[in-house]
Amino acid sequence: MDQDTYFYDPRQGHGLPHDPFKAMLAPRPIGWITSVDGQGRVNLAPYSFFNGFHGNPPIVGFASEGRKDSVRNVEETGEFVCNLVSRELAEAMNETCAPLPHGENEMERAGLAAAPSTLVRPPRVARSPAAFECKLTQVVRLKNIDGADLPGWLLLGQVIGVHIRREFLRDGRFDTLAARPVARCGYRGDYAEVTGLFEMLRPTA
Repeated sequence: MDQDTYFYDPRQGHGLPHDPFKAMLAPRPIGWITSVDGQGRVNLAPYSFFNGFHGNPPIVGFASEGRKDSVRNVEETGEFVCNLVSRELAEAMNETCAPLPHGENEMERAGLAAAPSTLVRPPRVARSPAAFECKLTQVVRLKNIDGADLPGWLLLGQVIGVHIRREFLRDGRFDTLAARPVARCGYRGDYAEVTGLFEMLRPTA
């Protein structure tokens, strides 16, 4: 056994005071997902198991532990919007974590103004630096290595529309540093924001 590393099998427990998995899998971008149900009622919820999975066409996805309103709404309507969470919006994003009854509008609870989308029904968060309008392509029920269903769902969507606030477009590029995206970093209450970038180009041969 390597004395310089700590090894554990998650199936047998981590043996630590706190589960380190999400802290090591960091930073994770937050998919702030807007959806509507069949009656048009708005839901807004953040998911840190979120990322992009394909570039052309652009595909994004978020995973939910449990069949939450976002999962049910997107399955029902086939549409969602992913809003970028900036540092300015972090506290409002946290408000939308509250477990409200189905049909109550988290956007209104957090004091957020909605902006209409162009190609899908769910609205955007007006102050978000960028937002992706998405059409559902797949719903994947997650399984463990024994093939048993887990209480987790991965929803993938193709981006069919992109909104960028003009103040974050500089010389034809999205200014990530100016947008100050917020990311989840693991233990309860741990977040980070992008405050610095460095450039490293891929080898050509």
